Amino acid sequence: MRRRQFLGSSVLLPIFANRLRGREPVQRTGDARFRSALAAYSLRDYFSYMKEKENTPKNDGKSIDMFKFIDYCATLKCDAAELTSYFFPPNVDDGYLLELRQHAFLSGISISGTAIGNDFTVNDPAKLASEVEYSNRWIKRAAVLGAPHVRIFAGTAQQLGESKQRMHAIGDSVATIAKTAAENGVFLGIENHGGISSAQLLEVMDRVQSDWVGINLDTGNFLSTDPYADMQSCLPYAVNVQFKPSLRTPEGKLYAADFTRIATLMKKSGYRGFVALEYEEENPYERIPYWFEKMETALREA
Repeated sequence: MRRRQFLGSSVLLPIFANRLRGREPVQRTGDARFRSALAAYSLRDYFSYMKEKENTPKNDGKSIDMFKFIDYCATLKCDAAELTSYFFPPNVDDGYLLELRQHAFLSGISISGTAIGNDFTVNDPAKLASEVEYSNRWIKRAAVLGAPHVRIFAGTAQQLGESKQRMHAIGDSVATIAKTAAENGVFLGIENHGGISSAQLLEVMDRVQSDWVGINLDTGNFLSTDPYADMQSCLPYAVNVQFKPSLRTPEGKLYAADFTRIATLMKKSGYRGFVALEYEEENPYERIPYWFEKMETALREA
């Protein structure tokens, strides 16, 4: 259903009844379909590199690199692996990326995407230009890697609320790298990171009129009294979803996420694509299999 047909129907979703968006939802064909993945960030304490610097993994004999992470995903019987850029070795070249792409294919693992920690809120024009260049570099690396999606940040809730000028600057930066994304066939997913509200995230979406930009929906990142409503409002624009075992209150207190409820919202939205478990709590090697199976069960039964 196209936008004008949707707006003219009698079954408007509440979010659209209250505010007609300047940006169409992602256009999908067919019923909802989910492909399970694991985010490399789930094992962040075990990688040999962290943001282009050597990292000392936990000393328990389970340190890994990206190749071993893909092997772990295969053992877990994931459909895909999300290869967070933080854990790549410094000075990554195309040879390394192609070798990793080959390894994933031969392991039967799709690469769902990668993730970067950009900052478009810096005030210094030279630093902002550097952040844009860094983002463009990883978009091109994602294309070589065969990763269809790159997660990016828009800023924190406080930063976005400081001034409309800052919101404009972020929108302009995302629009700039969206051109590189379109040229390389890579989607950008803006994550609800840093306490950013659903309203702020959707405002950024409105400012970037590109079919190659959507939302990287992290289920555990909304700090609100009704995170499920936040998820529902953002799902029509989602190009990647990350499941977390816990949600947070506005004060930051953790409580258990309802995977079944989230999966049902995703199904009703018609989401089709990757759903990555991102585990951030203690004892990942012991607990990831449990949470991964719990996620898959919820997705399967939705």
